[in-house]
Amino acid sequence: MIDLLEARLRSGLSISVCLPARNEEATIGHIVGTIRRELIEAMPLITEVVVIDDASTDATAAAAKDEGATVISEASILTSQGSGRGKGNALWKSLYACQGDIICWVDADIRNFGSHFVTRLVEPLLADHNTMYSKAFYRRPLHGEPTGGGRVTELMARPLLSQLFPALSDIIQPLSGEYAGRRDALEKLPFVQGWGVEFGLLVDICEQFGRGSIAQADLGVRVHRNRPINELGAPAMAILVTALRRAGLDPFGAEAAQLIRFNDAAEIEQISVATTERPPMISIAAYRAKFNKELTA
Repeated sequence: MIDLLEARLRSGLSISVCLPARNEEATIGHIVGTIRRELIEAMPLITEVVVIDDASTDATAAAAKDEGATVISEASILTSQGSGRGKGNALWKSLYACQGDIICWVDADIRNFGSHFVTRLVEPLLADHNTMYSKAFYRRPLHGEPTGGGRVTELMARPLLSQLFPALSDIIQPLSGEYAGRRDALEKLPFVQGWGVEFGLLVDICEQFGRGSIAQADLGVRVHRNRPINELGAPAMAILVTALRRAGLDPFGAEAAQLIRFNDAAEIEQISVATTERPPMISIAAYRAKFNKELTA
């Protein structure tokens, strides 16, 4: 393992840790506090901790502020770009809200968070300037069993990668919510607004910068809130549409996909799944002005 602080100081790069959050008051304070104590105060590796609060109705914002995070309402960022929805929209806006040369995203519902979730993700980016993106992998317990989490990964994401994007078939956790990237790379990518964001970023990074630009970081075990099976159809649909679009197999490009299924009463229901995408952030004039960027071909 490299000396992370020495590597960061030598590179001159600043690092932002960002948590997109909606109604995560139970876990977000511990995550933010751990980062502040261990990675800012004890070892000044991280420049800032930013929480993008996506319309929480609980005490998420207060819990994060109490532990030292900069909390920004998603709705207050880039208001000229119109309203958006979903995690991917919050991630896209965080590129504008955060200051770092490296952005490290961490989900806000992790119950066993340790500072290694950040250090192991940023290490490949500090060790090799050719690495553009660092993707977490881990073991995912489910209902008291040591494994079994990641059901959408196994049933949807992994088959799609194997069939349509085989260069990425060795990615262990393609849908992991923990990843870090260089601003100069991330700003060139579109962001799927909803559940397809992780799959889309992975494929787009590989397309633009090559498979060799993607590293994987072992975070050990990740414990978080698991969704019941009847809530997994919509995320799977979003990932399917994202994959088909990037494979050139989604000729209609609709703003939403319609998931048809039976509910618990054996009645047919139709669920609208958002598939819209935000454009590369570098195309937004306000972003270029804030970060003194030029729009290049």
